[in-house]
Amino acid sequence: MSTAELVNHRPGRKWVLSAVAIIVSIVVFVIPFAFIVLTAVKDRTQSADLSFSWPHQFRFVQNFIEVVEARDYMLVIAFINSTILTVASVTGMVVLAAMAGFVLQRRKSRWNGFINFLVLAGLIIPPAVVPTIWVLQKLGMFKTMPGLILIEIAYGLSFCILLFRAFVATIPRELDEAAIIDGAGPLRLFFQVVFPLLRSVIVTVVVVQSVNVFNDFVNPLYFLPGDQNATVQLTLYNFSSQFTTQYNLLFMDILLITIPPLIMFLFFNRQIVAGLTSGAIKG
Repeated sequence: MSTAELVNHRPGRKWVLSAVAIIVSIVVFVIPFAFIVLTAVKDRTQSADLSFSWPHQFRFVQNFIEVVEARDYMLVIAFINSTILTVASVTGMVVLAAMAGFVLQRRKSRWNGFINFLVLAGLIIPPAVVPTIWVLQKLGMFKTMPGLILIEIAYGLSFCILLFRAFVATIPRELDEAAIIDGAGPLRLFFQVVFPLLRSVIVTVVVVQSVNVFNDFVNPLYFLPGDQNATVQLTLYNFSSQFTTQYNLLFMDILLITIPPLIMFLFFNRQIVAGLTSGAIKG
């Protein structure tokens, strides 16, 4: 009898595993988030204790306004910068990775092995910050949004190519042949026939990479320094020095920049799992 059959014959064990999973989720996710929310709505004196206690008075609106207005509305500028960075980077990743994955899967040549090595190297080899800054300076793109967008695309491209390539393998070649017989060229074949079929993996890439880019702290710190270039994660770095003893404002900032990716994950978590597993199921 297999392990799955043994578990099905022992419902008590399933309840125990479910209870353990719920308890671990509460300890790891719910309690820290509740601590952030409670501290964010406290006044300055009570928040300094950093205790898990109920607020004496709720200061959600006051703390929210103070954080938004701090440093000439830096948080608003940071949200605009992060939105531009996320949309442009993820769009580039989806288009380029889908095209690369389609070509690598469909066209076999002696260069495939070398290209696959480069794709895997992009996942394994850590990024070299100093040489990258030198290249950006020579190109005149250091401390610019287009330069950071190219960096984000380059760092996320390998993972996306592997996902698209695995999914393209599940699409029958007969569709390509039928489109070519009907007179479709390479671009029309890809964008009108193949690309719409990649919807599930596109949703996965968009959600996963959007959260990664939106929450990225290291790359904006290295490649896009400056208050006017701040992204949402860098506001924590900047606010921590100004509000080092005002934990209520610091935690309000954490709460505000946590909500957008959290909402996106809650709405699209099923599509993420479907996109990651669709290639394996069809294969």
